[in-house]
Amino acid sequence: GLGQGRAATAALEGIARNPNASGKILVPLILGLALIESLCIYALVISFTILG
Repeated sequence: GLGQGRAATAALEGIARNPNASGKILVPLILGLALIESLCIYALVISFTILG
């Protein structure tokens, strides 16, 4: 949610300021968003496990 939006906003602002740095910004952004998303999926699985 909010964390993903802030990360994407910061990355896009960085690319807008320096388009040559897009390669250095996009890869960590995608990895970070994937880690954030996996954390949400793990939390969902754990909550379903607890609720039974």
